[in-house]
Amino acid sequence: MTSDAPARPSTPKTPSRTLTTVRTLTTVAVGFLLLDAVLLGYSGLALGRRWLVVWGVVCFFAAILVVLGWRRYRRDLSDIERGQREMLAEVESIRQLLHSKKLHD
Repeated sequence: MTSDAPARPSTPKTPSRTLTTVRTLTTVAVGFLLLDAVLLGYSGLALGRRWLVVWGVVCFFAAILVVLGWRRYRRDLSDIERGQREMLAEVESIRQLLHSKKLHD
């Protein structure tokens, strides 16, 4: 069945919206891992079970790895954005050169 309604163009995600989404997911992951670390560590100590303490420590270090990965992601993203700005500036300078030499046709 066809519809006469005009198709809506898909709205692309803006970089700030994507960054906010990734930041939220990272915060949830770190919070979850730290909660697991505390609960596993406490229950391991309270019940005298070493393996629960070990898994609590594993969760704690996993949370640290998530934070380090997030920092690296942000650094790489800023490098990409800087490269895009430099490329746009170079394209604009080439465009101006072509216009000044009347070679744009």
